[in-house]
Amino acid sequence: MNKGLVIGIVVLVIIVVGVLAYVEIGMPKHVTTPTTNTSTTSTTTTSTKTPLYIWVADAYTAEAQFLGSSFQNATGITVPTPKGGGSFGLAREIASEGPNAQVSVFLPVALSAASPSYLGNYSSGWAIAFVADQLTIAYTNTSINNPYAQQALNYAKEAEAGNTSAWYDFFQVLSSGKVKVGISNPNTDPAGFRAWITLELAGYEYANNTFLFYNEMLSNKGNVTASNAAELVSPLEAGQINFLFIYKSAAIAKGLEYIQLPNQINQGDPSYSSLYSKFEYNLSTGPVHGSPIYLFITVPKNANNQEEALQFVTYVIENSQSLSKFGLLPLSPAILFNSTAVPPQIASLLSQGKLVEGGTL
Repeated sequence: MNKGLVIGIVVLVIIVVGVLAYVEIGMPKHVTTPTTNTSTTSTTTTSTKTPLYIWVADAYTAEAQFLGSSFQNATGITVPTPKGGGSFGLAREIASEGPNAQVSVFLPVALSAASPSYLGNYSSGWAIAFVADQLTIAYTNTSINNPYAQQALNYAKEAEAGNTSAWYDFFQVLSSGKVKVGISNPNTDPAGFRAWITLELAGYEYANNTFLFYNEMLSNKGNVTASNAAELVSPLEAGQINFLFIYKSAAIAKGLEYIQLPNQINQGDPSYSSLYSKFEYNLSTGPVHGSPIYLFITVPKNANNQEEALQFVTYVIENSQSLSKFGLLPLSPAILFNSTAVPPQIASLLSQGKLVEGGTL
C-alpha cells in the first residue's frame, strides 16, 4: 500500500475520533436533566395550606409559641410567631381590621374579650377555657431596693409560712405609696382589673373592709401602669418598680421571683368562684366581676382559614396537658361558653366528653 495513503488514513481517523470526543464532552447528557427532581420540588413547595396566625394574651406568648410549633410539626401547617398584647386591646384590633386582619385563632385571658362587646360582628359566639392560672405578685432581687419593699416581702414570707394575719401587714405596706406596684391598664389587659379585684378580696379577707387597700393604693399613688403586664417586667427588673401583679405562669416563664397568694384572693381556684364573683371592677365598657382565671381559645369570624383554625382548636384541647410545665392547670374536660350554634368540630368534642357546657359567652 502506498505509504502516503496509509498516513492519510491514520490522520483522518485521528480527526474523526477527536470530533466525536468533543461532541461527547461538550454536549449535555440527557440523563442529567432533572425531570424527576423538578416534579418533586414542585410538589413540596406548592401547597394549599395557609399560615395559622395566633393572637394571644401577652402573658401566654411562650405557651402559644409552644403549641404553634407542636401543631406545625404535626400537620405541616406554617405557624408564624404569635402576636401578643392585652386581651381587650387585641380584640379591638381584630374588630377594627375586619377582613384584613391576619388572624386565625384568638387566645384571650378574659371571656368577655371573645364576646361582641370587643370583637363586634367578628365574635364567633363561643370560646373554650382550656387551662387555669392564678394571679401573683412578682419581684426581683433588684426591685427590693428600699427598706419598705424589703419589709413588705418579709411580711409576705411570714404569711406564706402560715401566719395569715401577716397578709394584712403585707397589703398595708403594698398600698402605702412607699413602694411602687405595677398594675397594667384594666381596659386593655385583664391582669389589671384582676389586680384591683385582688386588692378588694384582700381587704375583705384580712381587714374586714373591702376597699381599704384598693382606696389606699389610689390615694397614695402607689401604682404604675402600662398597656399590659409584660411591659412592666423590664421596669421591675431594673428596680424602677418594686412589685408587679402578673399571672403565675408569666412569672415562671420570665424567671421572676413571686409571692404565692392564698387561693381566696388569687382568683386561681374554681372552688372559690362564688366568692370571686362578689367583687367587681368598672371598666370603660361596664362592670366586670371576679372569676377564676382561665385562658380561652376562639376562632373569630374573620379568621383567614376557618378549617385550619378549628383543627388547631381541636389540637389544643386534646394536648392541653402539655402546658402543665408552664405552671398552668389543664382543664379536663375543657369548658365551652357559647351563645350560638357551634361548628361541627366543636360539637364533636362536646359529644366525646372533651368539653362540658359552662354557660353563655
